[in-house]
Amino acid sequence: MSALCEQMVAEQLKARDIRDARVLDAMRQVPRHAFVPAEHQEAAYADRPVPIGEAQTISQPYIVALMTELAAIQPGNKVLEVGTGSGYQEAVLASLTDQVYSIEILEPLAARARETLKNLGYGVHLRTGDGFAGWPESAPFDAILVSAAAPYPPQPLLDQLAVGGRLVLPVGFAPKQELVIFTRNNQGHSRASILPVAFVPMTGQVREPGRQ
Repeated sequence: MSALCEQMVAEQLKARDIRDARVLDAMRQVPRHAFVPAEHQEAAYADRPVPIGEAQTISQPYIVALMTELAAIQPGNKVLEVGTGSGYQEAVLASLTDQVYSIEILEPLAARARETLKNLGYGVHLRTGDGFAGWPESAPFDAILVSAAAPYPPQPLLDQLAVGGRLVLPVGFAPKQELVIFTRNNQGHSRASILPVAFVPMTGQVREPGRQ
């Protein structure tokens, strides 16, 4: 699979202006096919999302690399990822820092990701639950990534950012979603829109009436 991985990096990432050398190296090193179900192995390195069960997908490689690059993760940073899914994003993050936390609301996916990450030797703190509340006892985080679209940025996640920290998440309802970065500063949070995206919707408390 190494040739397919190199092709992925060259044609899907570098060709679309992913420039962070550490992110590119992480995308080379993590065996994406190990996180894709057996029945979809032929699409493991394809330029599109791939089903992983439970009506969820593993994001296309470019989006994983882009969100990782936007998070601007440095060695030693503490990072939270909401929506573990297959565990692929966590493996990429764990290639950049040794403090990775992740939350998955669907127990079958969490169990599978936990086993895959353990077998591959990635040290990730993983729990099953609603990512809306974040992981307050381990906050603050230097970066938080959300791998599902929310109608608005969950306030607990904004609150759990360190000053200078970045929350990277898709915001909106299909078909109008956009990838957004919220950066915490001493006065609150700044917001920057990056590009249109298409993600599965975030579930749990974020969907409850009156939440925001």
